[in-house]
Amino acid sequence: MMKYFLIFLISIQSLILDAQTEVNRLSLDDVLYIAKQQSPDALIAKHRFRRSYWQYRSFKASNLPALSLSGTLPNINHSITDITLPDGTEDYVSQNFTKYSLDMSVRQRIGLTGGQIFLTSGLRRNDNVIGDNRSTAYNSTPVNIGYSQPIFQYNSFKWDRKIEPMIYDEASKIYVENIEQVALTATNHFFNLLAAQIQKEIAKKNLYSYDTLYNIAKGRYQLGKIAENELLQLELNLLRAQGAQENAQLDYENVLFILKSFLRIKSDALIELIPPAETFHFDIDIDKAIKEAKENTSTALAFERRLIEADADVNKAKMDGRIDATLNAVYGLTQTAESIRGSYTNPLEQQQLSLGITVPILDWGKARGQIKMAESSAELTRTSIEQERIDFEQNIYLKVMQFAMQKNQLMIAAKSDTVAQKRYEVTQQRYLIGKVNDVLELNNAQIDNDNARKAYYQSLQTYWTNYYTIRKLTLYDFKDNKKIEFNISEVE
Repeated sequence: MMKYFLIFLISIQSLILDAQTEVNRLSLDDVLYIAKQQSPDALIAKHRFRRSYWQYRSFKASNLPALSLSGTLPNINHSITDITLPDGTEDYVSQNFTKYSLDMSVRQRIGLTGGQIFLTSGLRRNDNVIGDNRSTAYNSTPVNIGYSQPIFQYNSFKWDRKIEPMIYDEASKIYVENIEQVALTATNHFFNLLAAQIQKEIAKKNLYSYDTLYNIAKGRYQLGKIAENELLQLELNLLRAQGAQENAQLDYENVLFILKSFLRIKSDALIELIPPAETFHFDIDIDKAIKEAKENTSTALAFERRLIEADADVNKAKMDGRIDATLNAVYGLTQTAESIRGSYTNPLEQQQLSLGITVPILDWGKARGQIKMAESSAELTRTSIEQERIDFEQNIYLKVMQFAMQKNQLMIAAKSDTVAQKRYEVTQQRYLIGKVNDVLELNNAQIDNDNARKAYYQSLQTYWTNYYTIRKLTLYDFKDNKKIEFNISEVE
């Protein structure tokens, strides 16, 4: 009776200590929410997407008309120059030449042709002082319209308009996949800590159980009802249980630190995890899973982008090192006068047309070699993508099949846990009343009970990791039958 009274006092003291210590009870949903909001992986994913977002915004801006203002205020040149005097002799005088200019231009790239159209307007003033003579001249170009068109050249604008939007879409999908990976990582951390928490509870329970059994066995041994080897076995079990409890506590602290670090929780409050009470079991059609993965994921989009980039490289190799020509055409108005008003009066037309051409005569097969290398790289890319697509679909097939097995696996694990626990309780009670004298039978029941309980939570972890793996691989929520997307305003 004294022994049971001491156990009761220890239990009361433990409850009082727990009441005085702050304990955060977290479910799997709580851990996932915290992880998506403030884990390092989630923040890194958010900043990487922001960089891609602004990179795409910059690309779009580069295809819009660009307005610029430039000027020189002023450009001063002071020198000594020679002049011819009226009597025919030469003399040296100082010369100050000052230039002012102001130009405004609008330029627009033409992505389809790779050319550029521009509209400019400018005003220049020249002040020339030679000795005692001073002159001022204004030159205006009220409007200049021009067009520059490369011919037989690689049009990077054309290919960028195809590739850059795909890169941005790919970055968007990668961000969603990274958030799903955060959920997957958080799930593993959750169940790792839950397993350590369960193991700590098991170790504590086993210690109390073996302590009780050992004390009862000592009384039976003194009465001659059991052999000494049975008593020694129970004492050995008690020592092992003490060591197991210390190891379980150490493992728990280590895994707890990992979870807190991942969630960026800085408080010293204890964390108690609440095991998931509900699982979602639904049939996933393999063809639908593969279809959604092809439509939604960054991997499938990357396949298409890489093929286009390979074609762009081949096109660039064919254009570079060949005939190179550039056509420039300018039409505008200009006038020169001694006043600003005069420089804008009755402006004169000006036209300019030029065609520059470069024809390689002998390159010793360099251009042909570049083309062949680009074509070989493109074929290598196509072959690699074909194999990667097969592996991509096969991986989805395996994950769907594994998820389909989880319902039955969980049911078996739960049933095994219930049966093993019942068997241990029956064996323990029979031993306490003396109907089971073999301590090994009690040990086996206890080991089977512990393993069955841990196996159940391991099966639960497998279920949830498979669940979030399928979400990541397909970016589709099969439970609610909708695509997994995000609101860009939450990331900007």
